[in-house]
Amino acid sequence: MEETNATTTNYQSSYAPPVQAPVTVGDWVLTILITAIPLVGVIMLFVWAFSGGTNVSKANWAKAILIWMLVGLVLTILFWGALGSMFMGGLNY
Repeated sequence: MEETNATTTNYQSSYAPPVQAPVTVGDWVLTILITAIPLVGVIMLFVWAFSGGTNVSKANWAKAILIWMLVGLVLTILFWGALGSMFMGGLNY
């Protein structure tokens, strides 16, 4: 008697992530233009990074930009704190 694979189910295909369309060049141009607007750009970065309907590549890009902005903010605070400390007499010359 020959055994058939009709009863086995291929579960691998049901766990595949959904394929998203790539972000087009026009979308990237519009995205960069929006982020150039001072307050709106930062708000939109948070929207793109943490909303569920955003393309995965754009969401990851927005998260990376927010991380770099945080690094820049910390370095700026440290720089101005050191400079202010130097001018306020923290360093004796």
